[in-house]
Amino acid sequence: MVTVYLMGKKYEVPEGLTIMGALEYAGYQLVRGCGCRNGFCGACATVYRIKGERELHAALACQTTVAENMYVATLPFFPLEKQVYDIEKVKPDAQIMMQLYPEIYSCIGCNACTKSCSQGLNVMQYIAAAQRGDFHTCAELSFDCVMCGICSSRCPAGISHPQVAELARRLNGKYLMPEAKHLTKRVKEIEDGLCQDAMEAIMAKPLSELKELYNHRDIEK
Repeated sequence: MVTVYLMGKKYEVPEGLTIMGALEYAGYQLVRGCGCRNGFCGACATVYRIKGERELHAALACQTTVAENMYVATLPFFPLEKQVYDIEKVKPDAQIMMQLYPEIYSCIGCNACTKSCSQGLNVMQYIAAAQRGDFHTCAELSFDCVMCGICSSRCPAGISHPQVAELARRLNGKYLMPEAKHLTKRVKEIEDGLCQDAMEAIMAKPLSELKELYNHRDIEK
């Protein structure tokens, strides 16, 4: 067992648990809709400090293991700047970032965003790509972003990194990447009802069989 302090209270929890597991062990009900709890990945953004150390760490509670004398507090949602736009009307040019997220051009290159990223992404570099209008590179570098917002919490320029990356991925997917013709064909088949029997057969299977099918499915290279 290890001693941890969750939201200011002392608890003894089993060694090896994640912070999320320790919260549940201590009786906290996770109601923020974390991805691995049937919600959104990235919702378990957490700050912690180890007793006797000065450094404050930011992490995802689902990925981080508890340690002796760890002081933990979950983070509230970040008031990120989320612009509203119609993806059918915006175009993949440099002006769109200046119009929607001009704060990216205030980046001072401190790299605090990259250092704090729980996924190990090169956040500052994908923001630099967005500044250049290189949305393909921005999309590739930010592909594993879980929108936790920890990077934005450390940014002195107030950049909404996850929202910038999300716009770049949408622009890249809609306008820059070649059409996935096999996917377009399959969507058309679904709309025409050609897959209805197969879908109903799958829905009628017991959960155990569905898990087996999922675990042994063919995955595209």
